[in-house]
Amino acid sequence: MSKKLHNSICDESLFSSIYNKYIQDLNDFLHYKYGELLSPQDKAQEAFIKLWQNCSNVSLDKAKSFLFTVANNLMLNEVKHQKVVLKHQTIAPNRINNESPEFVLEQKQYLEKYQKALENLSEVQRVAFLLNRVEGKKHSEIAEMLGITLRAVRKRIYSAVENLRKEIDGI
Repeated sequence: MSKKLHNSICDESLFSSIYNKYIQDLNDFLHYKYGELLSPQDKAQEAFIKLWQNCSNVSLDKAKSFLFTVANNLMLNEVKHQKVVLKHQTIAPNRINNESPEFVLEQKQYLEKYQKALENLSEVQRVAFLLNRVEGKKHSEIAEMLGITLRAVRKRIYSAVENLRKEIDGI
């Protein structure tokens, strides 16, 4: 009977010796079986925590088996969790469109009018306008790029805007 009391895993010195004896083997086992991505060292530490929490229920001769079984189950749970995470990452979120069909239709018609109005601009107006409004270039940058004066750039952009206003109602 005194032998069982001496072999209690709840004794800190005995638990410490079990830890020192099996931690490297457990880390290696988990690392080789599951790889580094699932943090095998953390799962090995968790297995020892579970052993400490259940020290009164686990005998000394079953300690190694308990540790390896618990650690393996922890890793399997982590693999299942990662599969769920991956599944949810691959599913595209639903794109909910709160816009009314009338708004969508008006937007489409407006874009068609805008494209047509851009096509009706002269090439010099269209180039200056798009460089300024779409690409965000300053008037001085456009003048330098096109080799024209700053005043000519302003005139082209102004006339482009005026022509667009005439062709597109409600701009």
